[in-house]
Amino acid sequence: MRLAAGPRRRVAAVHGDSPLPERLRFYDGWAAQYEQDVAALEYRAPALAAASLASAFPAPPAEARLLDVACGTGLVARELHRRGFRCLHGVDGSAGMLERARSTGLYRELRRCVLGPEPLPAPAEHYDAVTVVGALGEGQVPSSAVTELLRVTKPGGFICMTTRSDPSNLRYKAELEAALEQLGAQGAWRKVLAQEVEHWERATAEQDSTQGTGYISGVVYIYQKCPVSPLEEG
Repeated sequence: MRLAAGPRRRVAAVHGDSPLPERLRFYDGWAAQYEQDVAALEYRAPALAAASLASAFPAPPAEARLLDVACGTGLVARELHRRGFRCLHGVDGSAGMLERARSTGLYRELRRCVLGPEPLPAPAEHYDAVTVVGALGEGQVPSSAVTELLRVTKPGGFICMTTRSDPSNLRYKAELEAALEQLGAQGAWRKVLAQEVEHWERATAEQDSTQGTGYISGVVYIYQKCPVSPLEEG
């Protein structure tokens, strides 16, 4: 069954190259319908990312302090909460999305921040884990922002990221993976997981569909920050 025109149009719109203020206004207006649209999309990234992070965690996560970057309406927080994470902080660039996230009651702290143009509103080495699910993509958070995720993570902490593998995002994905590999080569972190998932979400355009399945693929990455980061020493 083909994805309905409304959700298809709205999902496609966020991957464009519109100016940042326009994109933020779009997200504000989309907040009320967002969860309904991504349900129609069969969007699996929040559940896949939370499960991967929980599997990587060496201890019960209830006391772990976690930052959910580009938290949206709180889909990732719901999945993390199911897996035992309780100390959740969130940031997002959209006031409308933050309002929805606040209504979940799952976050101890929520702040407005547009990652990329702005640094994260947190001191260095503050979080046991950081997630950014669904925002690393063409026209969204720049791949260069991964160093900011690393900065706020404690040594030994985990960074969980996702991106899409559809044709319209392949250039961004290559840039992202080059940035991830460079930080690994510098000894800043080590790769724990890079899991390709075929049925990531339903395709919004036929040309993005993986082998005519009607779905696109995506990737979950888990990295662990090394005990002493050369970036911090410098």
